[in-house]
Amino acid sequence: MINKDKKEISRRSFLKLFGAGTVATAATLAGCKQSNKAEQQAADEYKNQVEPPVGKMTYRENPKTKEKVSILGYGMMRLPTKVDNSDEYDQEMINKQVDYAIEHGLNYFDTSPVYCQGKSEHCTGIALHRHPRDKYFVATKLSNFNHDYWKKEKAIEMYHNSMKELQVDYIDYYLLHSVGGNYDEFIGRYVENGMLDYLMKEREAGRIRNLGFSFHGKQEVFDQVLALQEKYQWDFVQIELNYLDWDYANEINDRNVDASYLYAELHKRGIPAVIMEPLLGGRLANLPQYLVAELKSHAPEKSVASWAFRYAGTPEGVLTVLSGMTYMEHLKDNLLSYCPLTPLTEEEQRYLDTEIAQKIVGLENIPCNDCKYCMPCPYGIDIPAIFIHYNKCKNEGSLPVGTGDPEYRKHRRQYLIGLDRIVPPERQPDHCIGCHQCEPHCPQNIRITRELHKISDFIEQLKRNPDRPGQTT
Repeated sequence: MINKDKKEISRRSFLKLFGAGTVATAATLAGCKQSNKAEQQAADEYKNQVEPPVGKMTYRENPKTKEKVSILGYGMMRLPTKVDNSDEYDQEMINKQVDYAIEHGLNYFDTSPVYCQGKSEHCTGIALHRHPRDKYFVATKLSNFNHDYWKKEKAIEMYHNSMKELQVDYIDYYLLHSVGGNYDEFIGRYVENGMLDYLMKEREAGRIRNLGFSFHGKQEVFDQVLALQEKYQWDFVQIELNYLDWDYANEINDRNVDASYLYAELHKRGIPAVIMEPLLGGRLANLPQYLVAELKSHAPEKSVASWAFRYAGTPEGVLTVLSGMTYMEHLKDNLLSYCPLTPLTEEEQRYLDTEIAQKIVGLENIPCNDCKYCMPCPYGIDIPAIFIHYNKCKNEGSLPVGTGDPEYRKHRRQYLIGLDRIVPPERQPDHCIGCHQCEPHCPQNIRITRELHKISDFIEQLKRNPDRPGQTT
């Protein structure tokens, strides 16, 4: 049961904290396929796109450097691949999209040594190096998830390799990647080995312009790391913020922290927030059709994703909102929305909180954002694809469960055939042995092994029962 008093207090806090910032609309990210109707609707929207205006980008000021940062940031996590070889990234298209983004005022590019199978920094560096250095800010991370890279010399090697791949002699925004699992891990990765002291000296030397961290995890760890502000002087912090996570992150998964808390703690300290997952890996763009219809009835001219982007961009303490833009259509849609921004009204914010977010919570989906941090699985299981297919069918109302499902046979066939089309049999959940190697890397703190085993049992029931419903997972 939702605590309405708590939600009303949080809503008022949201409006107080958000100030007079302005915001944006945006395109869908790569994610699960929609129904044919939704796919056609999205195709029509892109087909009717107009060219975004040049010179209309909205900027936020970095309080430390006074530099103007575009409210739209380019997340280089999901880069376009070649049509004839999905394992090879399309550098020509990456260059074209980066050129287009810079031409339209976007100047913040976020990458990491681990993105795109370790190739994102290299591709990003090639694209950006073709432009004057003062035309862009580049953000990357110390992604020392492998325990071997806790060693100072290995961590320093990763840091310098980032500069080499990005073809720069300084990094504008450098992050300690994915802090939040537990405080002892934070101390081991960055403090006891002297790495944070090293990075602070690099900041003093100007080779790092802004030093911060990205957060996924427990509130107590966030509080402990933020309490080190006097010593380390965090210049910015990257957090997950969207209209679902604002009040419901902890309700959906008790391992996560509500964005309202994270933002408030940063705002009262004057620390700028960089926003990730404004669309939750596309989940807030790929909504069930009845929710799409609701949003369209309120604003037919706006994309479904635009509501989430406006929500994420409104707070005055937000420096930039990251969007992974795989295709030129995504980029253009986002630029149309952010050039310039349109403020989120109190009425719109209340509508998202009380009408849309609560209904999404009721869907009880697996909160997978398709970030692929859990991959590769040592046993070859395609974890994100399995979760995405399950969520897609559940959102469309075609999950073959429940004794009252009059179309059980049809839904059963669609689920099993659809799964086989996107996930080869040898990569399906029945191959999970419960090693749990994936779980520490999940930013959403999903109990991946448990969910895979539940879906595996569900699939087995479907295979055994062609004529009558099985049990829900």
